[in-house]
Amino acid sequence: MPIYDYHCQACGHRFEALVRSGATPACPQCASTALDKCVSPIAPAGKIEAIRMAHRRVAAAQGLFDNYSPSDKAKLLQGKKNI
Repeated sequence: MPIYDYHCQACGHRFEALVRSGATPACPQCASTALDKCVSPIAPAGKIEAIRMAHRRVAAAQGLFDNYSPSDKAKLLQGKKNI
């Protein structure tokens, strides 16, 4: 699942979301689906792993990893790639 940046047309909130193919994301502030997909900034060299792990922690806090087993979820949040 890729992470996309969005800007809500209804309330102006800017956020990132993990989006499955064919799924329609909604704004976490107002639940509107009127969103603009934004260009994500490029991560500076050497910071990509830290940024990826930060995104995973946010996704886990939002409950987006609930479909994983507890052991797989722990591996994802520790940065282990073999799941």
